[in-house]
Amino acid sequence: MLEGFEDRYADVNGTRLHYVIGGEGEPLVLMDGFPRTWHGLHKIMTPLAEHFRVIAVDYRGQGESDKSEGGYDKKTMAKDVYELVRGLGYEQVNIAGADIGAMVAYSFAANYPQATKKLALWEGAPFSQVFQHFAKPFPGPGDLNLWIYPLSQAEGLPAKLLAGRFRHVIDWSAEHLALHPERISEESRAIYAQAYDTPEALTAGFGVFHTFHQDVADNDSYPPLEMPVLALAHQSADFMRSMMAAKADDIRYSGIEDSGHFIAEEQPEALAAELEKFFG
Repeated sequence: MLEGFEDRYADVNGTRLHYVIGGEGEPLVLMDGFPRTWHGLHKIMTPLAEHFRVIAVDYRGQGESDKSEGGYDKKTMAKDVYELVRGLGYEQVNIAGADIGAMVAYSFAANYPQATKKLALWEGAPFSQVFQHFAKPFPGPGDLNLWIYPLSQAEGLPAKLLAGRFRHVIDWSAEHLALHPERISEESRAIYAQAYDTPEALTAGFGVFHTFHQDVADNDSYPPLEMPVLALAHQSADFMRSMMAAKADDIRYSGIEDSGHFIAEEQPEALAAELEKFFG
C-alpha cells in the first residue's frame, strides 16, 4: 500500500467497491481501465494527494471490487461511484479516469452533473455512433481495432482462453500500446496479471466491453456537459477529439508527449501536473 493511503470497501448499488483513499483537500475520484486496477494510478496518487483528497476506485468487476454477474453498462457503474462518494459525505467531487475509467467518469458527469465539479479524461472517451468504426470485424493493416470487443461477445470464451494465462495480455498490451513498456514494472505487471487471472475476474473484466452498444445508446441520449472538461491524450488525440466534440460545452484538450496508452505509468509527472493545474 502507498504511504499515506489506506484500503477501504463500500457496499453500494448492490455491489461492493474497493477504493484507496489518502491526502487532504477537495475530493478527487480517480479510475483506471482495462487491463489495470487502481494500482495503475499509483505513480500519480502521491503527488496529487499533496493537493486533494484522492479516492482511487476499483470500479465494479475490477481489482478487489466484487465481480458482479451484471451491471457493466457505464450508467450502472457510474451509479456505483455516485453512491460511494455520497456515502463518504461529498455532495460534489472532481472526477478523472483513463480508458474504461474515463467512460465511467463521463457517465458519472452526465448522470450526476450536480455532483461533478470538473471532469478529466485521458486515453478514453464516451463511445458514440463513431464507435462502429472501431468495432469493425476486418481491420486493415495499421487500423485501430478493439480486438477485445469481439472477444467479449463470445460468452464464456475469455475465461476459458485466458484463465491462468493473463500475464500474456499484460505483456502484449505493454509492448503494443505503450511507447515506454520498460516503465511498466515487473511488480505492476504481476499485480495486474493476478487481478485478472481467475475465470470470475476475466468474465467481469470483459463484461465492461460486452455492454458497449448499450453505452452508445446511453451516451447519445445525454445533453452536452456544462462543467469544465479536460481531455488528455497522446496517441489517441484524434480519437478523443472525434468522441468529445459534441459531448461538452466547456472542453479543453492537452497533449502528453513521449507516451503511449498508459500515461499514468509512462509519464506520471506530466499527467499529475496537468491534473493539478486543471483541478486546482
